Amino acid sequence: MRLLTFSTLFPNEAIPSHGVFVETRLRHLVADEDVQSVVMAPIPFFPSAHPRFGRWAKLAAAPARETRHGIDVRHPRYLAIPKIGQVLAPRLLFNAAARALTRLIAEGFRPDAIDAHYLYPDGIAAIRLGQTFNLPVVLTARGSDVSEWPDHAGPNRMIRRALQQADGLIAVSGALREGMIGLGADPAKVQVLRNGVDSVLFHPHDRAEARRHLGMDDPHLLSVGHLIERKGHDRVIRAMADLPGLHLTIVGEGPERERLGHLAASLGLAGRVHFAGAVRQSALSFYYAAAEALVLASSREGWANVLLESMACGTPVVASPIWGNPEVVRERAAGLIMARNDPASIVAAVRDLLANPPPREDTRAYAEAHGWREISAGQKDIFEQVITRHASAGAVGDLYRAPAAIF
Repeated sequence: MRLLTFSTLFPNEAIPSHGVFVETRLRHLVADEDVQSVVMAPIPFFPSAHPRFGRWAKLAAAPARETRHGIDVRHPRYLAIPKIGQVLAPRLLFNAAARALTRLIAEGFRPDAIDAHYLYPDGIAAIRLGQTFNLPVVLTARGSDVSEWPDHAGPNRMIRRALQQADGLIAVSGALREGMIGLGADPAKVQVLRNGVDSVLFHPHDRAEARRHLGMDDPHLLSVGHLIERKGHDRVIRAMADLPGLHLTIVGEGPERERLGHLAASLGLAGRVHFAGAVRQSALSFYYAAAEALVLASSREGWANVLLESMACGTPVVASPIWGNPEVVRERAAGLIMARNDPASIVAAVRDLLANPPPREDTRAYAEAHGWREISAGQKDIFEQVITRHASAGAVGDLYRAPAAIF
């Protein structure tokens, strides 16, 4: 089986943590099943890689093509217009992707199906690619593409059409599935395939040794994720004022870094709140293992991989009561769900958990039950079904068929 995995959320040499959850699922699919994939991960065009341009500079520094975990990854550039280009984004993304896919087919790789991640703008462009190149399309929804983008009129209209026109739909949580159905998706078409955890990459370390390795002397809580508002790092920082004796390490980078630093200082917590910056996945297990608990205070998630990663390292979690999280944290061995997503509820849940923490081996065992092999088999089955249906409908051809309305 040959797939084209299509997503703007995919790691690259310049930003190795970007969309790592998409890469992880694909990496296990290719390893576990008889599947080959070429990744097309378009990147917004930017003319300069000078450091003064921040994240845009990092995007400019990404290679046009690279090999990651043995998988061929292409990064065609597309025109992105900040702020005013929201409705145009799918069309601009499609234009660049269509040229790149034409070249890929000319090189001898014609995919059997498109494996697209994130509904907007990626999924919209993927549907048009499928229409143009006569390929079935499976869309995976991952969170804010269902909970946030549909709040905007233009994206809402296009997302609804994409859900109706896709050959297959995957939700990474039951809550996301209900959200997709609420947007008009056929319930029979939406399958839930939750993310798994790599229990080899994420494994326990002795807590004291992990702290020494990281230079930590005191008990720590951990908050992991991009430094953006919806990840809720500010709520965790505010909670620290009522959790004396604990330090907080925040792993991640992003535009909120300066504001979060000022917040910690204004609360007199600068000496207890530490920013580790971006950390490669290969080193994350030390941070998880060193912590008393992971705190995830996000306001939106699809399926938060950090929860299972922490558990796989033997560290329980405290998580916000939002879509997806209660599906991950279902037993005391895993951790606790906050009553509300606010600092006071974080304090209450952390105190409760640390007063009677689950045995680390129980937390690890809980995570090990969420492996990738079953998920890979589920993906393979979905793609086989849509490819077979597409072929039996007589839709397979060498090149073009007139696209239906999507933009």
